[in-house]
Amino acid sequence: MEEIRELKERLEQERPVAWEDFPDIGLYMDQLISYMPRQLIHAGGAEGLTSAMVNNYIKDGLLPRAEGKRYSREHLAYLTEICALKQILPVREAGVLAKCREGESVQAHYEHFRTRLDAALSETAHALEGETGELEELALELALRSYADKLACRRILALLDAGRESEEKKTKKNRKEK
Repeated sequence: MEEIRELKERLEQERPVAWEDFPDIGLYMDQLISYMPRQLIHAGGAEGLTSAMVNNYIKDGLLPRAEGKRYSREHLAYLTEICALKQILPVREAGVLAKCREGESVQAHYEHFRTRLDAALSETAHALEGETGELEELALELALRSYADKLACRRILALLDAGRESEEKKTKKNRKEK
């Protein structure tokens, strides 16, 4: 089927740009909004990024404030991750995964994200190879894999969150004792 072949090709070829390929000048909000759709594969009718969404991500602490009125590579990297992850996770949980680990640069974190996304897209493209039979069966397999992966991901995020809360309580307790 031609549509499945085209999807497979997109999954194999389309990727977010590398860090060094981001614009090296700050973008204004309207430029940011028009740039972001190029970063991810969209499956018809996908929700686009709006300025209100960007402002909410900043307000919620998921995204740093603009530098003046300009958005940098750092903003583009975070938004790429958040926009991809929010397709399957609540925005707050997507934001948690998009945050850099302590001591890690935004560039290194983004490149790690791109590597993992590349592997996931390639794996799904591989699942589409030679599939010309039952589309319902293929859709069910992909949906159930997504369901299982989402369950595991949300549980792991809950464990990570509980660990962070425990560390914060220990830190507060140690401060009080001093």
